[in-house]
Amino acid sequence: MKNWYIGMISLSLMVSISSQKVLYNASLTQESWNIVDDVVMGGRSDGHFEDTETFGHFYGKVSLENNGGFSSARWPIASLNVMEYKHIVLKVKGDGKRYQLRLKSSIRDAHAYIQYLTIPEDWVEIRLPLKDFYPSFRGRKLSMPNFPQKNLEELGVLIANKKAESFSIKIKKIWLE
Repeated sequence: MKNWYIGMISLSLMVSISSQKVLYNASLTQESWNIVDDVVMGGRSDGHFEDTETFGHFYGKVSLENNGGFSSARWPIASLNVMEYKHIVLKVKGDGKRYQLRLKSSIRDAHAYIQYLTIPEDWVEIRLPLKDFYPSFRGRKLSMPNFPQKNLEELGVLIANKKAESFSIKIKKIWLE
């Protein structure tokens, strides 16, 4: 009976490990994220993404000049079916500021599905339910259902706190579970 119980624990651990899907792992991936700042609309914010051996570093300055006010880093994903996953998890270290995590179910969509999170100054794992990501376009919540949890084609991080500020977050890993 005891061996059966240990075997069930091992099987349970294997199932939970295999039900993760890594989207970004800085130690394995040396492809940079795409930066989209408010300069696309005349603003002057200046974001950067630097890959290191252990983390990706998204940093820069948000400027309110010329009606600016945001900086974002975007990670394109080959269309991925996410129906079996319930959460997105980030291993991150930040600056204590508020960010948006943004998901797109189709790269062609103008809107994104977002959740706000504050990233503390120590390494943490932040776990967010996919069902809680709500649709937003240019800072406005849309009258549409939340993230459909079917496909994922892009994820992003955005800072837009309506103030001029420097920012810095480090990303080790992002995965679905």
